[in-house]
Amino acid sequence: MRDFGAGFGYLLKGQRWVGRHGRQLGIGLLPGLITLVLYAGALVGLAYGADDLAGWATPFADDWSSPWLGAFRGFLTALLFVLGLFLAVVTFTAVTLLIGQPFYESLSEAVDRSEGGAVPESGLPLWRELWVSARDSVRVLLRVALYGVLLFALGFLPVVGQTVVPVLGFCVSGFFLAEELTAVALQRRDVEFKERLALLRSRRMLALGFGVPLALAFLVPFVAVFLMPGAVAGATLLVRDLDRAGADPADAGPGKTPDTGSGAPGAGTTPAPGPGWGEDLPR
Repeated sequence: MRDFGAGFGYLLKGQRWVGRHGRQLGIGLLPGLITLVLYAGALVGLAYGADDLAGWATPFADDWSSPWLGAFRGFLTALLFVLGLFLAVVTFTAVTLLIGQPFYESLSEAVDRSEGGAVPESGLPLWRELWVSARDSVRVLLRVALYGVLLFALGFLPVVGQTVVPVLGFCVSGFFLAEELTAVALQRRDVEFKERLALLRSRRMLALGFGVPLALAFLVPFVAVFLMPGAVAGATLLVRDLDRAGADPADAGPGKTPDTGSGAPGAGTTPAPGPGWGEDLPR
């Protein structure tokens, strides 16, 4: 749980950072507003059409007597909307980051600059950065879709489907939100997609502590828009401390001084940033 608390601490620290840098906050809000309008329209359409979709998908239930037909399709309609909401929460960050790539990269660089030390730059042209971001987002979405189908099927199980499955859904959402947000800073450090996943899997509770509260907050209308700039800033701070602390980022949580000596737990298992960073991490 120490890692979970450290991850949540980075989220709070990022919000405080943009609170002190009003210009960066204003720039970071625009992509989220555009994405919010697009997603709101999609969810409204799903809300109106989910009942018809449930009826189309279950023709075998047409002859069921009342109240079983209504109860079954009502449950399926609600489940479809929950699945749509789950996908919206997870993909919101990917789409917002794609739309706002230049803005968020500038914000991430500003965080690095304000905290001192090196300010890594990708050195890629904008079109190439957009291509890499879109390609990696598709990779994330494919993984999320697989989890979504599995969780959707498990949702039909009595009790488990109404208790354990929603919790697992938020954990999946939180983990991939953390991956998408840290990608802004890690791409500038030449850390590839598979290496980023390996890095976050090796500190899964840290990633969940950062991402799960954010996934829950994104369920509240408009909150996602206002939290996105701070989430990017917090993810950059998290990556900076991963960089400095090496294998035990929890020891480099907000307000702590990382111990990079040879006696630190697990020291040396995380290579320095650059090509191959994270290759030695557990997969």
